[in-house]
Amino acid sequence: MQVFKGRLRLKPAATIVGTVVLVLVIYVGFLVVYRMLNQSLPPSPDADLSRDNETVVVIDLQDLRTVNNRLDAEVVVLPADSLVDEDGLLSSDVAVRLVSSLDFGERHFARGTIPAATDDTLVAAGDAQIWPFDVYTTGHLRAEVLAGSGPARHRVPARIEVIGSLGGWKVARDMSTASDGHEETVVTLKRARGTLAFDVGICLVLITLPAMALFVAIETVRGVKRFHPPLTTWFGTMLFAIVPLRNILPGAPPPGAWIDQALVLWVLVALVVAMVLYVEAWWKQSD
Repeated sequence: MQVFKGRLRLKPAATIVGTVVLVLVIYVGFLVVYRMLNQSLPPSPDADLSRDNETVVVIDLQDLRTVNNRLDAEVVVLPADSLVDEDGLLSSDVAVRLVSSLDFGERHFARGTIPAATDDTLVAAGDAQIWPFDVYTTGHLRAEVLAGSGPARHRVPARIEVIGSLGGWKVARDMSTASDGHEETVVTLKRARGTLAFDVGICLVLITLPAMALFVAIETVRGVKRFHPPLTTWFGTMLFAIVPLRNILPGAPPPGAWIDQALVLWVLVALVVAMVLYVEAWWKQSD
């Protein structure tokens, strides 16, 4: 009999240990899967910054503004060896045109100087309303470099190199040759798989909260469970937690996106219904 009682005493401890182990396994498993998803992306090719025979216009990606379809970048001009003197300074005036840029125009660099980095904004067409499956693509980027001044001004060979990365995004660079012989580059941005996994996790949390609230409210209305006044604050806390949870989604979608119509709105409705049912249970049990 004493042995039997001892076994009963061990059960709560075993349950606690098993629960802790299960939580740790799920936690570690999630981290491993997240890491694997991020590593499954093909590495971006290294930029070729050699400039023996042509000027290199480097576009360093900085930030993507999905709602405005704008891609902020920093532009650095690396002049060809034929355009610089032995001290690395420009041997003639240089003008650079970046086609498919909102800041379309010439960037002038005077003779005897080193080209400084400039900020630029590119158009990245996409639809933020279909988050998190939105894809953004720039136009055909092309660099035109002019050397000299006055009648002696002439075009020199140039190409574009895109570098940099954006957190949570997979950046693809496609190069092609236009009909006039100029090289063109198209930049495409897709959300990384690890980011999508995080989005799914937050959506599951949003679904779980109203499910628990409805379960508690329905059981209380049926009389299976007694009404507990402190639980009313629990319902209110969950209700006000939905919007912050929605806003921490990576690259938070604009208000009114499909995720709001298909999930967030109905989560709020379900929580309000659960609160109404719980108040009804209070009314019945207070008589």
